Amino acid sequence: MSSGAVSRAAPVELGPDPAFARRVRRLGAVSLVALGLVWGLSVATLDAPAPVDAALAAGWALMPLTLFASLARPVIRYALVIPSILVSLGLLAIVIWWLPSVPIAAAGWVLVTAGVLLGGVLGLWFWYRLLPVPAALDDPFSRGRWTLIAVHVSLIVVGLILAAVGLLS
Repeated sequence: MSSGAVSRAAPVELGPDPAFARRVRRLGAVSLVALGLVWGLSVATLDAPAPVDAALAAGWALMPLTLFASLARPVIRYALVIPSILVSLGLLAIVIWWLPSVPIAAAGWVLVTAGVLLGGVLGLWFWYRLLPVPAALDDPFSRGRWTLIAVHVSLIVVGLILAAVGLLS
């Protein structure tokens, strides 16, 4: 009897597959823009202390750098946990201690945080295989994976738009 989970030596996410390398390039470019917006909005709209902004800035620099470096050596993708942790901790600190007083902007920061945390969980699950991946989600280009990615991206985009309301006040 099969559990429906797929097991293989090295997932495609951690290998040199050219089709997946295109996704890594796209993710590098998107993270460069999105994490830059997160850092910029934090600096421009919040009273968070310098270490929070520094964590967001470091994550912004390291995420695309790590992704682009991993195109030559896919094993470098294991280091993605570092910028992911930096950004996640910075955002969690914002949500816990430094949310803006404007409810719409505060909701935006919560959505950004939820989207980034979801992305981290998906990365741990699919890329590092910390938990078994069901066969229906094993293919990085499957409909189910794209749906989860769409939720992750939507939370961040909507969150950034709402958090930008803080620029108006």
